Amino acid sequence: MGGDGMVDGHFVFTYGTLKRGFSNHGLIQELVRAGDASFVGDARTTCRLPLVCGPYRVPFLLNLPGAGERVAGEIYAVSPRGLARMDELEGTRRGHYERLPISVVLLGDPGSQLVEVAAEAYYANPSYAGELWRRNGERGYSVYSEREATGYVKRKDRPQDITFLEQIRLFVASLQS
Repeated sequence: MGGDGMVDGHFVFTYGTLKRGFSNHGLIQELVRAGDASFVGDARTTCRLPLVCGPYRVPFLLNLPGAGERVAGEIYAVSPRGLARMDELEGTRRGHYERLPISVVLLGDPGSQLVEVAAEAYYANPSYAGELWRRNGERGYSVYSEREATGYVKRKDRPQDITFLEQIRLFVASLQS
Protein backbone atom coordinates (compact mmCIF):
# COMPACT_ATOMS: atom_id res chain seq x y z
CA MET A 1 0.00 0.00 0.00
CA GLY A 2 1.11 3.52 -0.67
CA GLY A 3 1.54 6.08 2.08
CA ASP A 4 -1.88 7.60 1.35
CA GLY A 5 -3.68 4.28 1.88
CA MET A 6 -3.91 3.67 -1.85
CA VAL A 7 -2.72 0.47 -3.44
CA ASP A 8 0.52 0.95 -5.37
CA GLY A 9 -0.06 -0.17 -8.93
CA HIS A 10 -2.22 0.46 -11.94
CA PHE A 11 -5.39 2.48 -12.22
CA VAL A 12 -8.06 0.36 -13.87
CA PHE A 13 -11.26 1.79 -15.33
CA THR A 14 -14.21 -0.59 -14.90
CA TYR A 15 -17.32 0.03 -16.98
CA GLY A 16 -19.34 -3.22 -16.81
CA THR A 17 -19.74 -6.27 -14.62
CA LEU A 18 -16.79 -5.36 -12.36
CA LYS A 19 -18.57 -2.23 -11.15
CA ARG A 20 -20.34 -2.07 -7.79
CA GLY A 21 -23.70 -3.81 -7.92
CA PHE A 22 -22.84 -6.11 -10.85
CA SER A 23 -22.08 -9.81 -11.06
CA ASN A 24 -18.27 -9.75 -11.21
CA HIS A 25 -17.77 -7.08 -8.54
CA GLY A 26 -17.11 -9.91 -6.08
CA LEU A 27 -13.60 -10.15 -7.55
CA ILE A 28 -12.98 -6.46 -6.80
CA GLN A 29 -14.29 -6.97 -3.26
CA GLU A 30 -11.88 -9.91 -2.79
CA LEU A 31 -9.01 -7.78 -4.07
CA VAL A 32 -9.92 -4.93 -1.72
CA ARG A 33 -10.04 -7.32 1.28
CA ALA A 34 -6.62 -8.73 0.29
CA GLY A 35 -5.12 -5.23 -0.03
CA ASP A 36 -4.74 -5.64 -3.80
CA ALA A 37 -7.25 -2.97 -4.86
CA SER A 38 -8.87 0.20 -3.61
CA PHE A 39 -11.71 2.30 -4.97
CA VAL A 40 -10.50 5.65 -6.32
CA GLY A 41 -13.72 7.17 -7.62
CA ASP A 42 -16.37 7.42 -10.27
CA ALA A 43 -15.04 8.39 -13.67
CA ARG A 44 -15.91 9.04 -17.31
CA THR A 45 -13.80 8.52 -20.43
CA THR A 46 -12.29 11.71 -21.84
CA CYS A 47 -13.06 10.67 -25.41
CA ARG A 48 -16.06 8.98 -26.94
CA LEU A 49 -15.79 5.20 -27.16
CA PRO A 50 -18.36 2.54 -28.04
CA LEU A 51 -19.76 0.55 -25.12
CA VAL A 52 -21.90 -2.29 -26.47
CA CYS A 53 -23.39 -5.56 -25.31
CA GLY A 54 -22.45 -8.86 -26.87
CA PRO A 55 -23.80 -12.34 -26.31
CA TYR A 56 -25.54 -12.83 -22.96
CA ARG A 57 -25.57 -9.03 -22.45
CA VAL A 58 -21.83 -9.06 -21.72
CA PRO A 59 -20.49 -5.48 -21.95
CA PHE A 60 -17.60 -4.63 -24.25
CA LEU A 61 -15.69 -1.37 -24.61
CA LEU A 62 -14.44 -1.02 -28.19
CA ASN A 63 -11.16 0.65 -29.09
CA LEU A 64 -12.76 2.90 -31.71
CA PRO A 65 -12.04 6.43 -30.40
CA GLY A 66 -14.55 9.05 -31.53
CA ALA A 67 -17.41 6.59 -32.01
CA GLY A 68 -19.94 5.99 -29.25
CA GLU A 69 -20.28 8.04 -26.09
CA ARG A 70 -18.21 9.20 -23.14
CA VAL A 71 -18.52 6.13 -20.92
CA ALA A 72 -19.16 6.24 -17.17
CA GLY A 73 -17.49 3.81 -14.82
CA GLU A 74 -15.28 3.43 -11.77
CA ILE A 75 -11.53 3.69 -11.16
CA TYR A 76 -9.65 1.28 -8.92
CA ALA A 77 -5.98 1.26 -7.95
CA VAL A 78 -4.91 -2.35 -8.45
CA SER A 79 -1.69 -4.12 -7.45
CA PRO A 80 0.20 -6.29 -9.97
CA ARG A 81 -1.17 -9.39 -8.22
CA GLY A 82 -4.72 -8.02 -8.46
CA LEU A 83 -4.18 -7.11 -12.09
CA ALA A 84 -3.18 -10.70 -12.87
CA ARG A 85 -6.47 -11.90 -11.34
CA MET A 86 -8.43 -9.36 -13.36
CA ASP A 87 -6.59 -10.39 -16.55
CA GLU A 88 -7.59 -14.00 -15.88
CA LEU A 89 -11.26 -13.07 -15.37
CA GLU A 90 -11.23 -10.95 -18.55
CA GLY A 91 -9.59 -13.69 -20.62
CA THR A 92 -6.73 -11.57 -21.94
CA ARG A 93 -4.66 -14.68 -22.75
CA ARG A 94 -7.65 -16.35 -24.40
CA GLY A 95 -8.36 -13.46 -26.78
CA HIS A 96 -11.53 -12.21 -25.07
CA TYR A 97 -10.34 -8.76 -24.01
CA GLU A 98 -7.12 -6.77 -24.13
CA ARG A 99 -5.97 -4.34 -21.45
CA LEU A 100 -4.96 -0.99 -22.94
CA PRO A 101 -4.40 2.60 -21.81
CA ILE A 102 -7.38 4.89 -21.42
CA SER A 103 -7.77 8.49 -20.29
CA VAL A 104 -10.58 9.24 -17.86
CA VAL A 105 -11.69 12.11 -15.67
CA LEU A 106 -12.55 11.56 -12.03
CA LEU A 107 -16.03 12.82 -11.25
CA GLY A 108 -16.01 14.80 -8.04
CA ASP A 109 -18.51 17.10 -6.44
CA PRO A 110 -20.50 19.32 -8.83
CA GLY A 111 -18.51 22.45 -9.53
CA SER A 112 -15.18 20.86 -8.59
CA GLN A 113 -12.35 20.73 -11.09
CA LEU A 114 -12.18 17.52 -13.11
CA VAL A 115 -8.99 15.53 -12.66
CA GLU A 116 -7.71 13.59 -15.67
CA VAL A 117 -6.25 10.16 -14.87
CA ALA A 118 -4.24 7.78 -17.05
CA ALA A 119 -5.61 4.30 -16.48
CA GLU A 120 -6.12 1.01 -18.27
CA ALA A 121 -9.33 -0.66 -19.37
CA TYR A 122 -10.39 -3.98 -20.81
CA TYR A 123 -11.34 -3.55 -24.46
CA ALA A 124 -12.91 -6.14 -26.75
CA ASN A 125 -10.23 -8.01 -28.64
CA PRO A 126 -9.66 -6.38 -32.06
CA SER A 127 -10.33 -9.73 -33.78
CA TYR A 128 -14.07 -9.12 -33.32
CA ALA A 129 -14.48 -5.51 -32.08
CA GLY A 130 -15.45 -4.02 -35.46
CA GLU A 131 -17.97 -6.77 -36.10
CA LEU A 132 -19.44 -6.27 -32.64
CA TRP A 133 -19.84 -2.53 -33.34
CA ARG A 134 -21.63 -3.25 -36.63
CA ARG A 135 -23.80 -5.95 -34.98
CA ASN A 136 -24.96 -3.31 -32.48
CA GLY A 137 -25.98 -0.97 -35.30
CA GLU A 138 -23.01 1.31 -34.54
CA ARG A 139 -24.83 2.49 -31.44
CA GLY A 140 -23.44 2.30 -27.94
CA TYR A 141 -24.25 3.22 -24.37
CA SER A 142 -22.85 5.89 -22.09
CA VAL A 143 -23.22 3.60 -19.08
CA TYR A 144 -23.74 -0.10 -18.39
CA SER A 145 -26.62 0.14 -15.93
CA GLU A 146 -29.18 -2.35 -14.64
CA ARG A 147 -31.25 -1.62 -17.74
CA GLU A 148 -28.45 -2.61 -20.15
CA ALA A 149 -27.58 -5.59 -17.96
CA THR A 150 -31.12 -7.01 -18.10
CA GLY A 151 -30.74 -10.49 -19.53
CA TYR A 152 -27.07 -10.83 -18.51
CA VAL A 153 -26.13 -14.50 -18.17
CA LYS A 154 -23.37 -15.43 -15.73
CA ARG A 155 -20.46 -17.40 -17.14
CA LYS A 156 -21.39 -20.56 -15.22
CA ASP A 157 -24.89 -20.48 -16.77
CA ARG A 158 -23.73 -20.16 -20.40
CA PRO A 159 -23.30 -23.12 -22.74
CA GLN A 160 -20.13 -24.96 -21.78
CA ASP A 161 -19.76 -26.93 -25.01
CA ILE A 162 -18.43 -23.95 -27.01
CA THR A 163 -15.86 -21.30 -26.16
CA PHE A 164 -16.73 -17.70 -25.41
CA LEU A 165 -15.00 -16.63 -28.64
CA GLU A 166 -17.25 -19.04 -30.56
CA GLN A 167 -20.25 -17.55 -28.75
CA ILE A 168 -19.12 -14.06 -29.79
CA ARG A 169 -18.66 -15.16 -33.41
CA LEU A 170 -22.19 -16.66 -33.47
CA PHE A 171 -23.55 -13.43 -31.96
CA VAL A 172 -21.92 -11.14 -34.53
CA ALA A 173 -22.98 -13.45 -37.36
CA SER A 174 -26.64 -13.42 -36.25
CA LEU A 175 -29.08 -10.95 -37.73
CA GLN A 176 -29.12 -7.51 -36.14
CA SER A 177 -32.05 -7.22 -33.75
